[in-house]
Order: sequence, then C-alpha cells, then structure tokens
Amino acid sequence: MGQAARRFDYSETDASGSLPLNPRVAGADRSFGRVQDRGTSALAVSIFADRGYLRAEMAEDASAAGLRIAQTCDLGKLLAADAGPGGADFLLGDLVLVDCPVIDGAELAALARLDLRAAKTGAQLVVSTSIGSLDDVFGCLDQSEAQILVTPSRADRVIALGRTLARAGNRVRELSDEDRLALLRLTEQVGQIAHKLEQLSSTSGSVAGQASAFRFDGPGDEGRLDEGSDRLVRAARPPLPDPRLVRKIIRQRQLRARFFEGDLFADPAWDMLLDLTAARAEHVRVSVTSLCIASGVPPTTALRWIGQMTDAGLLQRVDDETDRRRAFITLTDKAADAMARYFAELGASSTTLV
Repeated sequence: MGQAARRFDYSETDASGSLPLNPRVAGADRSFGRVQDRGTSALAVSIFADRGYLRAEMAEDASAAGLRIAQTCDLGKLLAADAGPGGADFLLGDLVLVDCPVIDGAELAALARLDLRAAKTGAQLVVSTSIGSLDDVFGCLDQSEAQILVTPSRADRVIALGRTLARAGNRVRELSDEDRLALLRLTEQVGQIAHKLEQLSSTSGSVAGQASAFRFDGPGDEGRLDEGSDRLVRAARPPLPDPRLVRKIIRQRQLRARFFEGDLFADPAWDMLLDLTAARAEHVRVSVTSLCIASGVPPTTALRWIGQMTDAGLLQRVDDETDRRRAFITLTDKAADAMARYFAELGASSTTLV
C-alpha cells in the first residue's frame, strides 16, 4: 500500500513511546489540530505530564475507559510544539490531559493557548495542578470549560474521564457504581438548591407568565401597581445581611469539626454561598482557592461543586480587570438576591443559625 493511501495509526510511536508531533500521514483529519480516526468511534487522548509513572497511569486508565492513546509526552514537548513553527499542525486529540503541579510563566502561556485551541476544536481539557498553583491555572483556563483537578487521586482522574465520556455519549467502563451515583447526586443536589433559591427570590407580587423573578430591570420586571395610578412600582429588594453575622454563622458551622468528623456535616454548596454572601457585602473578591478552602471539602470536589453551581446560575467567574491572568468567583445577582431574601425571612432568628 502506497504512502498516499496509508491511514493514520495511533499505534505508531517514536523512540520515546509518543506519536510524532507533526505526522505527515494522509488520511488524518486535521481541524485546528484535532485528531479524528474515521475507522473507530473511540476518542483520541493526548497526555502531557513530566512524571513518567503518572503518564503511564493516566494512559492505563484512559485505555481502560475505551479511549485511544494518541500520544504521551512531557510538558517540554507541549511547550516546544506550541511555540514552534509546526505548532498549528500539532495534533491535540479529542481529550487532552495535562498535569502541571508547579507551573511557571511559559507553561501558563502555553496552557492559555492550549485552552483557546481546545475551545476552537471542541477538544476536552482536563488539567491537574496543586493548591498553590490553582489560582494561576484557573485564571488562564476560561475558554474550553476545562476540568481542573487539585492534587487528584487516581479515582478523581477516573471520574474526570467519566465526565468526559458522558459528554461524548460514551459509557464509562472503569467508573464504579458508587462514583457514578456520587456524580448524579451532585447534579441533583445543585439543581434542588438552585430551585429553592429561585423560589426564595420570587416576590409576593409576581405575576404568572412574566419573566423570571431573578430579573429586576427591563421587560418583565416584577412589581406592583401604585395605588391610585397606573404606575408600576418596583418591588423593594432586601439588603444583603450584615457580613459580621454571616461570618459568625460560618465560624459556628466550622466549630462542629472540633467535636465531630468534618465529613459528617459536609455541605459545600451552602458553605460557599455563605462565604460569597459575606464577601459581597464586604465588597471583597474571592479567589477560587479561597472558595475551595471555604467549602470544607477537598479542592477537586469543591471545583466540581463550583462548576455545577455555575451551570445552575448561582455562581459566576469574573476576570480581574488589572490582571487578565487572574479570575475570581462571585454570586450571580439572582443568587445574591435569594440569599438576601433568605436572611430577611429569618429575621432576628438568624443569629442562632449554625
């Protein structure tokens, strides 16, 4: 068979065990560097990590999940391929796994470019890092909806693969029933929280068929008719609670861990809502690392909650205007309004909340 008719074979590797970064093989379908294998429905995965044992472990788990390994390289090859003249032809694959526990400026820039390319191609990006580098990594990943893992266990990585395959409509072979149920519970719980907060934010004068109760300006604004006129008066929104009260409640909740196992009272969604409510009232910005700490659960778990709560319209990412490499997390207006109404409903009894 001639070279022109030869198909791209993911099993072809170079001396280091990786595929060539710029294979000139007819039959490979490139679109902004994305790999597609027309002969199989398996997703192609590229792995970039400096630790050899970790590359092997990630490749093993990806293969077990039914993924096809396109290449396994160290971060140096990712940097060289991204910056070199052939960078535009660099094959990403359908899924890109990157491990960068300690990251420098050059790697951050490469990660930001990788994030942009993944967004353009539709490739899914999973990046693992450390708590010390989390803010930097989070700040440069704002295009591709990348999954971020913080000092993940092997199970955490498998769950990330599971989420990737779930998005692609594939079955997860190595994800245990317990992990699948945990993901389902997480999605269900966040949905319930969003629904309850939406109910709290509704005004007593809302009219069926109008726009969402979370909207307070423009068409569909909630309100009541002023007595004796046709003028629509906007319903007053209660102010945010005193941040000192919210901080007191947070301290009371944390105090339980001195006497009981912390996992017994784990409620990351509520703890993050409380922390962000206090920060909003204090006019303080909250980094993703700080919010993960406030959640009271491991950072990778907290990041899953943050992602789910963002999807549910409770949290939002806000880029730092003075440093585009940094980003913060804040309540959306609808979530802030719901929290304000919640505390207003509690009234004086809120001082005894734990």
